[in-house]
Amino acid sequence: MNYMILNIVLFQLGWFACVLSAASNQPMLGAIAAVIIISIHLFISKQYKEELRIIAIAMVIGLVWDSLIVSMGWITYQSGMVFSFLAPYWIVLMWALFATTLNFSMSWLKGKVLLAAIFGAVAGPLAYYAGVKLGAVEFNNVMNSLISLSIGWAIFTPLLLKISKGNLSPARNLNGEVKGEVI
Repeated sequence: MNYMILNIVLFQLGWFACVLSAASNQPMLGAIAAVIIISIHLFISKQYKEELRIIAIAMVIGLVWDSLIVSMGWITYQSGMVFSFLAPYWIVLMWALFATTLNFSMSWLKGKVLLAAIFGAVAGPLAYYAGVKLGAVEFNNVMNSLISLSIGWAIFTPLLLKISKGNLSPARNLNGEVKGEVI
């Protein structure tokens, strides 16, 4: 199976697992699913050290940015908050899941800063809005929430694409052998 398709499918599975489990007050289930998906990604990726680096950077950005929005009182998460002033662990893991797409299914945006910013400005808030509709997130101030999310994702999407150094590279199969171009 082409890894780009697998990457999209795994990301979506992780997204739904995190959001739906958080909405049902069982965020640890989604977090476990996300960690498994990230582990599969790292195992398959030929450049796993580079992938781990970008995942860590994305998690730090996500923790700081989402925690800032929480501290402003614009967003409330329904579960998974270790401290009331920090973003929940499952949303930080969703940033890690997003990072797994940067060198694969999102690589078509590399070098297209304006397009990546527009994509982030639209897709980021839409993902959070879907989380609101599924019951995992609440916008306490809809306008401020959407504007801040749009600005953040417009900045962080091209930034993360820029600092992800992965080139079109093959993935490893389950035996650890490099197999063909995957993206």
